[in-house]
Amino acid sequence: MILEQFYLGCLAHASYLIGSEGVAAVVDPQRDVDIYVETAARLGLKIEHVIETHLHADFVSGHGELAARTGATIYLGKGSGATFPHRAVGDGDSIDLGKCRLEFLQTPGHTVESVSVVVKDRERGEGPYAVLTGDTLFIGDVGRPDLSDTQTPADLARMLYDSLRRKLLALPDDVLVYPAHGAGSMCGRNIGTERSSTIGRERRTNYALQPMGQEQFVATMTEDLPARPEYFEQDVAVNRRGAPALDSLEALRVLPAAEVKKRQEQGTTVLDTRTATDYLPGHIPGSIHIGLGGQFAAWAGAVIGLEQDVIVVAEDGKAAEEARMRLARVGMDRVVGVLEDGVAGWAGAGLPLVMTEQITVQDLKERLGEVVVVDVRRQTEWAGGHIAGALLRPLDKLKSGMKDLDRGRATAVHCKSGYRSAIACSLLEAAGFERTINMVGGYDAWVGAGFERE
Repeated sequence: MILEQFYLGCLAHASYLIGSEGVAAVVDPQRDVDIYVETAARLGLKIEHVIETHLHADFVSGHGELAARTGATIYLGKGSGATFPHRAVGDGDSIDLGKCRLEFLQTPGHTVESVSVVVKDRERGEGPYAVLTGDTLFIGDVGRPDLSDTQTPADLARMLYDSLRRKLLALPDDVLVYPAHGAGSMCGRNIGTERSSTIGRERRTNYALQPMGQEQFVATMTEDLPARPEYFEQDVAVNRRGAPALDSLEALRVLPAAEVKKRQEQGTTVLDTRTATDYLPGHIPGSIHIGLGGQFAAWAGAVIGLEQDVIVVAEDGKAAEEARMRLARVGMDRVVGVLEDGVAGWAGAGLPLVMTEQITVQDLKERLGEVVVVDVRRQTEWAGGHIAGALLRPLDKLKSGMKDLDRGRATAVHCKSGYRSAIACSLLEAAGFERTINMVGGYDAWVGAGFERE
């Protein structure tokens, strides 16, 4: 049996190909599906099955295009309401491919239709070898229970409690655990960095699997949930009906600076994908910065949304195409062009650039009280320590959280190491803040300097 994991760092998303004796199944595919088609061909496998563990909220799935290209059947848990052709599965349903059997477990809680897939490999024995847990069980965490419009978080948390204890923890301790997400995903709160685990290890170390009653579990799972990005609901809707194939999107147009300026004035978002090191010293006024090197797509969906026309600013044509693909993975299909010759083309057209001031932690310490310090990390990070007097405004809540900040006062922004703070500075500047300052090195640099913290 072949079991191969594909990991997308910018979405912290894991998908899988399972094959045996010439037949393959793909589980939770990303939107661009060439990777599965090419891998199956290389391994001499025919993709006959496409499995979704649930309707994903944080990315657009490629199940429709993959099924259309291969003739595969799509499988989805009962109660999904999906409108595309598929086979609804639940407890007792299974798929045989060669010497491998895939058995479905209904494991609602993250969503109503969530399923896990138990993998049995007859070459290794009759017992379960691995379980693909989707967003039900992560490494060190479990799925957030607040993504339903028909069930309350408490209702879903009760379902999750039963799914974990009656279904997944009933599996032997040596069964491998392969989830659909890793560290940084917004589908959990504090997912571990490992890409796999075992049932036994999670039983011992995962906080959500420790002995506790159902109501204690519900309270734990529904307290201090991170904000649900607005685009999550839209991605679920896209996945419920099936996304259009990527080749149906219009080709990326190269736009001269004058046209970019005109479109920006008409409401188009200019998205600068360069590194913060390149962006902060000189960028287009009002542009939004999200560096291509980090969890670019997830943050773009969270802070820009799916309903805005977007023009990309990139280092070169390859980076522009990469940005376009990553945006499409979260359903941001309205990329109308890329700035010709990048920032150099803008400056060459005689158009102005602006810079964002930067400050070291040493200089900030001297200016405490003079400047407002805004911490854009998550609540859990803040609870582990923060700069005295700082204001917590998590990046995913910043648009609403900036309303009570003084736009005319110097505002120093920091995150853990600098990626999110550069995004936040661009959002504040676009909203009219006149004196935005990026703290170099973030909270890690503050701690490293030995400065006082709460």
